[in-house]
Amino acid sequence: MSTPQDLPPGRAAAAGSLAGRAALVVGGSGGLGRAVAVELARRGAALQIHGGSSRDRLDEALREARAQAAGGAAVSGFLQRIDRPADILARLPGLGRIDIVVCAFGPFVRKSLAATTPDDWERVALLDLALPGALASALLPGMAGNGWGRMLFFGGTRTDGIRAYASNAAYAAAKTGLAVIVKSLAAEGARSGVACLAVCPGLVDTEYLDEHARRDLRGKAPRGDLLSARDIAGAAVALIAADPCAASGAILTMDAGLAF
Repeated sequence: MSTPQDLPPGRAAAAGSLAGRAALVVGGSGGLGRAVAVELARRGAALQIHGGSSRDRLDEALREARAQAAGGAAVSGFLQRIDRPADILARLPGLGRIDIVVCAFGPFVRKSLAATTPDDWERVALLDLALPGALASALLPGMAGNGWGRMLFFGGTRTDGIRAYASNAAYAAAKTGLAVIVKSLAAEGARSGVACLAVCPGLVDTEYLDEHARRDLRGKAPRGDLLSARDIAGAAVALIAADPCAASGAILTMDAGLAF
């Protein structure tokens, strides 16, 4: 990543601008991660987009982010299979300074508890919970040393509190656990300008849904339609761009009043 112009701690080029900041989006080649990557580029952040498996999806995300990038901000990307947190942590030293990390990556497992296998539990725990936690632990010291940093994580739908789940308890347990990481990071990073928050989105329209899934989810949506990934991304990035970040430590529900 090209090194962005240094800014004094706690100062951005303009209100809401991320010019001079360097961002990494893990899981940025599709879905909400791609929408967040584009929004970061729109606000002028130099950007590294991680893609998990598809070169085509990564290239599409790079084209969109470059087309939207403000002020000629650098946008680049890489493919990296992630089976364990160590897979991406090993790459971090080569990425240069990282002021903003977004983790929008992790498997969704829809199974009853009785059908959830030990491998399912391990994979969900490693990628939906340990991965964002390990990224936070690795990047917090550098951000604190620079006097500014932002971390944005994504929970699951309705994982803003402890609930029972009939078909995705393993996934929901991991995503609910993110709240401890977020609130702990917010407390530890407060004095050094490092903020963290998590967004629990509702029913969002992404390219991963087929028409059958869209129809089914629209029937459950409070307004009869799915949320826009761009709208969720815009609201989330606006919160982390604020300085000071008053939302640090928040577990934000963005589901338009969804109730099951």
